[in-house]
Amino acid sequence: MTISYKLTLFFLIVVSIAACSPVSTPDLTPPLPSRSPTMTPVLSSEPSLPSLTRMPGCTVQTRRTATDPTVESLLPSVSDKDWLKGADDAYVTIIEYSDFQSPGSAAIVSILERLQAKYPQDVRLAYRHFPLSNHDKAALAVQAAEAAGRQGKFWELHEILFERQEEWAALPVDQFRDWIEKRAGELQLEVGKFKEDMNSQTLKTLAEEAFERNSAIGMPGTPFLVVNGVPYNAPLDYPSLEATVALILMEKRQFSECPPITVEPAKQYIAVLHTEKGDIELELFADKAPLAVSSFIFLARNNWFDGVTFHRVLPDFVAQAGDPSGTGYGGPGYAFDNEIVPELTFDRPGVLAMANAGAGSNGSQFFITYAAVPRLNGGYTIFGRLISGMEVLKKLTARDPSVSMDLEPGDAILDVEIIEK
Repeated sequence: MTISYKLTLFFLIVVSIAACSPVSTPDLTPPLPSRSPTMTPVLSSEPSLPSLTRMPGCTVQTRRTATDPTVESLLPSVSDKDWLKGADDAYVTIIEYSDFQSPGSAAIVSILERLQAKYPQDVRLAYRHFPLSNHDKAALAVQAAEAAGRQGKFWELHEILFERQEEWAALPVDQFRDWIEKRAGELQLEVGKFKEDMNSQTLKTLAEEAFERNSAIGMPGTPFLVVNGVPYNAPLDYPSLEATVALILMEKRQFSECPPITVEPAKQYIAVLHTEKGDIELELFADKAPLAVSSFIFLARNNWFDGVTFHRVLPDFVAQAGDPSGTGYGGPGYAFDNEIVPELTFDRPGVLAMANAGAGSNGSQFFITYAAVPRLNGGYTIFGRLISGMEVLKKLTARDPSVSMDLEPGDAILDVEIIEK
């Protein structure tokens, strides 16, 4: 099996896994055909509540994905040979294989910079060269950037090459040399040394080997991204990349075991959602849905819902929340069974229920109905009802991430207060 075939096969496997991994909700959170995050949150953290009887019908889903040895050998982790930007201990590392003369590579620069600006401590960028053979100045641009790097100005020339790509991409090679030397002067580089380094056999060989190596392993083109060791196969736009990063960062909040059963059927449990738009008061049905209520209280007391947005708000249907990533794909690291009680139905506004992607996939996402929705009967665990706050629900910002992920921020839950009676 050739290394090119191995990498191509791995790409296909990653796509197939990504297509079935997001936690979604039929009717409520349909999978988005145009974007399937390739990264699935896997890391866990220990819950803070004492260990009691663990939830029956619950499965831990947090698993750290082992790096494929073949892919690791072809797409190695970052080292001191890479050009790096960001904190050394960043939780997410994005490796970019790029070509200075590629319009697509130029387009991704601002997206990656925007990501790092949003997550300055959590996202690190690594730049690697892949000068394509059909671009006549791509290799020389690599040599120029590396020569600038020898004087501590790699990222500065990197920025100029991409921002002003239209100025030089169509120039003859000799005119491009003049153009890039002027830019070196503007960066206050020692131009004589810059020219000597740029034209050295060492940097010519570096550019040639970058093309040959990446071509040999079957890299499909530029820009090509690797996120935490996994080839990225979703659209190269900010919403998709931001969703992927948000899902990875959620790993730090997930739990490594199912929560305990803590509720008592004879007790009354009230949840007060303090939101940006006001309070929403909910009665929880501990006697009818002890798994869902125990999980909800566990998550609330572990601050899981604090700052979480209502990521899906569909007037006359439901308001949905519970995913810290805000993508509709996130969960707490465990999933539990449905609790279907025949006498509990979606026959009115204000029904509180668990979102799921089928039986046994309940996690942290929940929804509250705006109206009767009988078509949902039998498919979702009803675990409470609205006591007050319908006027608050009606003020929530309408959002539909199944139509677009590039949406204005939703309204956040500030925190959840649990009252026992």
